[in-house]
Amino acid sequence: MFDFGFWELALIMVVVLLVVGPERLPRLAAQAGHWFGKAKRTLTAFRADIESEIRASELKEMLEKQQSEIGELKSILKDTQREIEEDFEDDDDDDSLVAAVEKQIESSDTKPAPTAEKPNGD
Repeated sequence: MFDFGFWELALIMVVVLLVVGPERLPRLAAQAGHWFGKAKRTLTAFRADIESEIRASELKEMLEKQQSEIGELKSILKDTQREIEEDFEDDDDDDSLVAAVEKQIESSDTKPAPTAEKPNGD
């Protein structure tokens, strides 16, 4: 942010020493350190609050996206369920046909076809 070099800082320290004096300089340095620490803690808390809000908004967007995907999946599943139910309704006719054929096979007296015997070469 500020582009201070060593000589600029040294010049500022000399001016502060001349203006404040050597007796009050340690107390002024302690107060400045206290205020800088407080400002740093405030900025850190502010940054943490902003980052948590950003994470919360990202999670909210992700949750909304997943909810829309779940809604799409639900509609696909409902369509598939409807198709399966329609197929089962159609299969009821096929089942009665299969049952009739099986009944006819059971009632008929069909014998297994005889197997050809090999002639003995004796």
